[in-house]
Amino acid sequence: MSRADTSRAEVPSAVRAPSPLWSFGLLRSELLITFRRWRTLALLGVLAAVPVLVGIAVKIETSDGASFGGGGGGGGGGGGAGPAFISQISNNGLFLVFTALAATLPFFLPMAIGVVAGDAIAGEANAGTLRYLLVAPAGRTRLLLTKYATVIAFCLAATLVVAVSALVVGALLFPVGELTTISGTRITYAEGLGRALLIALVVAASLVGVAALGLFVSTLTGSGIAAMATTVGLLITVQILDQIPQLDALQPYFFSHYWLSFADLMREPVYWDDLVKNLGLQALYAAVLGSAAWARFTAKDITS
Repeated sequence: MSRADTSRAEVPSAVRAPSPLWSFGLLRSELLITFRRWRTLALLGVLAAVPVLVGIAVKIETSDGASFGGGGGGGGGGGGAGPAFISQISNNGLFLVFTALAATLPFFLPMAIGVVAGDAIAGEANAGTLRYLLVAPAGRTRLLLTKYATVIAFCLAATLVVAVSALVVGALLFPVGELTTISGTRITYAEGLGRALLIALVVAASLVGVAALGLFVSTLTGSGIAAMATTVGLLITVQILDQIPQLDALQPYFFSHYWLSFADLMREPVYWDDLVKNLGLQALYAAVLGSAAWARFTAKDITS
């Protein structure tokens, strides 16, 4: 064999860069695996049930014509989103969408994202499949980006499940039509639907920081359960710290601080300040924690 033939034979196939079509196939495979798991379906089922329970509770409470909960507008940053929306459900079923998102965002949605993100890398390591994934021409960076994209897709899917469930239940149990914004102005039902979709997208975007946190934790351990528990524990801890008055100087930097700012989309005109701060903060967390996850994963010794 000639020297040229020997050199050609020694070039490993892994050096060849994967084609974009192969990368799309990897993403498609990850999406199918994630959304076919019973655990994922159970999480989506729980999220879909929340608007049903809220809607039934409001319907029963207002069956005698009485109003449900306290009225009043929300404070800055959407702090009063729940009470401001829930008191309007009996007048317009579309408000169930806003109420359900406000009810699930502090705990249920982040917990679901934390479970999926925490299991992204650690679950593969625990199952002994991570090393075999890296044998394919994926590369660690490409695999990590695919895992993160899958978690982001779950963020969007989980948020839309809550929104669609609330929209259907609200239309079945309550009247729909023109609605009154937090500012007291009237908008058409079509415009209300548009704002509901925008709010759902903002809520999904509010979870990208949680997704990055879970992915980073997932690179630190080989146990999927430990990664999920740690991520959820950190979520709870941050939200507790966000309620302590003595930490008010630090709270604007917590990823959960501006979560309920989506309520400002129901003002006329829309109050953008806290919305922009929220999206900017999520982008910052995604960049920092995503970089930390990449640095850890690319330097990690994969043994399983």
